[in-house]
Amino acid sequence: MNESFILPLLVFSPVVGMIVLAFLPKTQEKLLKTVGLLGTIPALVLAFIIYGAYQSGTPLADFAIKYGWFGILGKGEPFSVDFELGLHGLSLVLILLTTVISTLAALASIHIKKEWKGYFLLFLLLEIGMLGVFAAENLILFFIFFEITLIPMFFLIGKWGFFEKEKAAFSFLIYNGIGSAVLLIVIMILMAKTGTTNINELMTILNSPEGALQGGGVSTELKYGLLISLLVAFGVKLPIFPLHTWMLRVHVQAPVSIVMIHSGILLKIGAFGLIRFGMGLFPEQFQAIAWIIALLGVVNLLYGAFLAFIQTDLKMVLAYSSISHMGIVLIGLGALNEAGIQGAIFQVVSHGLISALLFFLIGVMYERVGTTYITKLGGLAHAMPLTAGFLLAGALASLGLPGMSGFVSEFMAFLGLFKEMPVLAAVGAIGIIMTAVYLLRAVLNVTYGKAKQSYAGIFDIKPVEMVPVIVLLGFIILIGVYPNVLTQPLQLVLENILLGLGG
Repeated sequence: MNESFILPLLVFSPVVGMIVLAFLPKTQEKLLKTVGLLGTIPALVLAFIIYGAYQSGTPLADFAIKYGWFGILGKGEPFSVDFELGLHGLSLVLILLTTVISTLAALASIHIKKEWKGYFLLFLLLEIGMLGVFAAENLILFFIFFEITLIPMFFLIGKWGFFEKEKAAFSFLIYNGIGSAVLLIVIMILMAKTGTTNINELMTILNSPEGALQGGGVSTELKYGLLISLLVAFGVKLPIFPLHTWMLRVHVQAPVSIVMIHSGILLKIGAFGLIRFGMGLFPEQFQAIAWIIALLGVVNLLYGAFLAFIQTDLKMVLAYSSISHMGIVLIGLGALNEAGIQGAIFQVVSHGLISALLFFLIGVMYERVGTTYITKLGGLAHAMPLTAGFLLAGALASLGLPGMSGFVSEFMAFLGLFKEMPVLAAVGAIGIIMTAVYLLRAVLNVTYGKAKQSYAGIFDIKPVEMVPVIVLLGFIILIGVYPNVLTQPLQLVLENILLGLGG
């Protein structure tokens, strides 16, 4: 059986939904929302088909495709760029995460109030960009898909967001545009020096004695410069302090369904880039600055945790919580050992699921009570007991309760750092304690505190709204109880990373 057609089909399957949407009248709300949701289903099904085939013994290399795309003719050797898609363990896991959250975010879009046709056209275009980023096997294609994610996000925030949506949209565009410009410069330099944009070929050229002859122009000093540039480019996306302010605005002002995608998937492109390109292309240089990565992680963790503690808006609590939890990713990567790197990748997946769950529940609450300010809420458990219970479950997962995915990821990341930098790890552990404090303070004040308003006529979470909650909680518990569901596809990736690092 030829599996190579499945991956491009997966990446571009939302196009079918976009075509159908284009021919539908823009006033048919229910029909547009149904087609928008159904447009995400093929990618979800294909992602799990690939995962099932992989678990049955099919190598991920069988899903790769490569076609001639375009070339540049010169006096010397002609330079060509191929259309290349492929999979490895990390990209497979992140594609699964993307398809699951995209489908659930499409379902959460039932709360969108206007211009549903334009919304879902942009939504499906955004999904294509995200899937392409994780499947791309050369830097040019990666950059194109990376840029595709920016355009629909700008309009989705600026058109369907809340009160300061335009400011949030432009802030998103400016910061991410700067990150994209830095990334493009890195790609152009690598292409000029090595004559290729294929990621695997670049790894060989930059990291082997044989390849060094081919890419002779890439000096050690240039490698450090390129790595620092990648740290800036993907640090904006992750985000790393102090490149984070745009993200706070997006989390507060974007529609909840888009925040689910932004927090659950788009931030993870930053982590993916650091692992795939930072560690993959420049392992020796990454190893030399690992302590800086770990230090930045501790700063992120503590800064996010302390700022989350003093917020009065539940959205801002979760926004700063995201900054804090991305610090755990950096801590794991900075540890540069198997436990740390595995913990970082687990944290990428775990935070994606947990943040999507919490933001969805905040959206459910906002639809009922019209506010997310902790000072205006309280006693919500009496009017919405199921929602309050799910919100508490999400908070417990985020603070790392054993049996949930947050515990596995945080434990492994800190275990890795304690092995290498125990003093720094001990300081960072304060952030874990603070996580429990700010999350329980916020959630308990909202659900069991003194009621600040009347909840007469307020109804609890509806059955259709329970679908995303049950699915996300199910995955959170599955990973917490049976981590091997992620460990198996990631094993080869970890071995290759450690081999490159000399571990």
